[in-house]
Amino acid sequence: MILSIIQLIAAILLIISVLLQNRGTGLGAAFGGEGNVYRTKRGMESFLFKATIFLAVIFLVVSLLNVLY
Repeated sequence: MILSIIQLIAAILLIISVLLQNRGTGLGAAFGGEGNVYRTKRGMESFLFKATIFLAVIFLVVSLLNVLY
């Protein structure tokens, strides 16, 4: 029961963190529309990127634990 609640919270936070990230890279970037491919992440963008990775790992681990138990 507690794993399901943690999984639900992690899923909601993961969705929010993905939606808050920069939307400047679209389909046009795949065809050469964007010139800033090799730029660094700073400030809030870096925090959201790291938080998304952390939440994805938490979601994966909790999902695996939920299947095993």
